[in-house]
Amino acid sequence: MTEEEPRLSAHEMIERLEPSLSPRRRVRALATLLAGLAGTAFVSALWWTEPGPLPDRTHLAFALFTVFCLAWAGYGGWLLTRRVPLFATDRVIAAWISLAASLTTTAVLTVIAVQRGTGLGGTLLLGGLFVGVALVLAVRAHTRKAALLRRVRELTSGEEE
Repeated sequence: MTEEEPRLSAHEMIERLEPSLSPRRRVRALATLLAGLAGTAFVSALWWTEPGPLPDRTHLAFALFTVFCLAWAGYGGWLLTRRVPLFATDRVIAAWISLAASLTTTAVLTVIAVQRGTGLGGTLLLGGLFVGVALVLAVRAHTRKAALLRRVRELTSGEEE
């Protein structure tokens, strides 16, 4: 830094780190938004065009899939509108959506497998795998967010002295 350049405070430096999403993150957010909207349209179209009456559990499954798709679309839209550093908040939200979706899907498929009396082991194994991956991602996201916030506190506490 030269003498002519003004010295920025830690808070100003943090604001300059990532004032908006990088192009790569913006593309990922747009892809998430579009995938969520496409999923919602596909599941809703499939649900509405069923030729006959559906069992209640099928209505529940369609409703849950529609909600999951809307959650991803909402997340993508929210992410696209952010103009401030997120400090891994986006990762935490995505991890929680993933965890909720995998837990709910595993529970619904387990209930269906028990009612039919078929394939409970495979359902639990695959569902457990998805839940485990989502849980690992949630823990990693929270760890990353905590580390970033700790670093912000370190930088801003040195500013006050």
